[in-house]
Amino acid sequence: MGIEVRVPALPESVSDATVVTWHKQPGETVRREETLVDIETDKVVFEVPAPGDGILSDICKGEGDTVGSEEVLAVIEPAAISKPAPAMAAINSTEVPAGNHALSPAVRHLIMEYQLDPDAITSTGKDGRLTKPDVLNFLAARNEPESPAPRSDPRRTDRPPALRPVTDVAEAGVRREPMSRLRARIAERLLESQQTTAALTTFNEINMQAVFALRARYRDRFEEKHQTKLGLMSFFVKATVEALKQFPLLNASVEGNDILYHDYYNIGIAVASPRGLVVPTLKQADTLGFAEIEQSIGDFATRAREGKLSIDELSGGTFSISNGGVFGSLLSTPILNPPQSALLGMHKIEDRPVAEAGEVKIRPMMYLALTYDHRIIDGKDAVRFLVTIKETLEDPARLLLDV
Repeated sequence: MGIEVRVPALPESVSDATVVTWHKQPGETVRREETLVDIETDKVVFEVPAPGDGILSDICKGEGDTVGSEEVLAVIEPAAISKPAPAMAAINSTEVPAGNHALSPAVRHLIMEYQLDPDAITSTGKDGRLTKPDVLNFLAARNEPESPAPRSDPRRTDRPPALRPVTDVAEAGVRREPMSRLRARIAERLLESQQTTAALTTFNEINMQAVFALRARYRDRFEEKHQTKLGLMSFFVKATVEALKQFPLLNASVEGNDILYHDYYNIGIAVASPRGLVVPTLKQADTLGFAEIEQSIGDFATRAREGKLSIDELSGGTFSISNGGVFGSLLSTPILNPPQSALLGMHKIEDRPVAEAGEVKIRPMMYLALTYDHRIIDGKDAVRFLVTIKETLEDPARLLLDV
């Protein structure tokens, strides 16, 4: 009896997923825990491993298919010797033309139908893998009137219809690409945020001189002891948690006509990834030290680039921080991350002249932005919250003394 490869159980917040890339094809040997396929949800891309050793005999869901929790993706036949894939025999008994290619079922079908040489087609997939769009674009570019009829019906005399490139070029210099699930979900949530919240943004500026001096004094000893750099985010996370304790409405959310107060502080940290912006969460941030915060954020950034963040790590936030300053942003109005009711925006630090005790000094200054849901948060509380962060960071010793 075959071993079924199933979609892992998805959280309640994730309704379905999309098959992205098959790393094995029918007829190939697979080993237990070897990655078979990548699955993409609206939050992460995760790998599905083989549940046992054997031969991949059948792929039930192709690349691009939508799948649900626990749905069967493929079947593995327990075996020690590789054998031809049964599914391919039904397509054509003739072998694929020369070339050592691992082809998906859809790509293999096109190669066989139009008698193509895989080596003649430019591949753009992961690890040089040939994708369906690669083949379709090759056919469209070729578009020869003498194109032979598909091998699947030797009596057919009409030519195959002209195929448009997947990029769907409407005019020179324009190309069309479908959104990834993550990008589509980001767009959906941003529109939802704009349409369902009464968002308002308030601003302030902060003198970073005291934080810079503290970092300069202890940076080397901190890195030597904790094996991580002392950045700015740990200061902002700490200051944010202290401000949330004083103004709990900014850590709350709206559910119908109710306000849900959270007695914990799960701080989302916006991180850029190749697939788009993701917001992993520092769970119970009030219990973390500076080193733990810096290590966690560094780990989030690394795994975001590698696409290895888990769904749990991207869920459960009660407040978020976004640092557009790393990209050079001087000022912005962040958009809320539903169901959260507030979000802090950090920006570029610039040396600017400021007045201190009647004298003009050059100080490293940063603009801060706080976007909040005006349905439950009054302007005075939002302003006082932002002032609390400003005062705390301009005198960072308060973080240590809890005052």
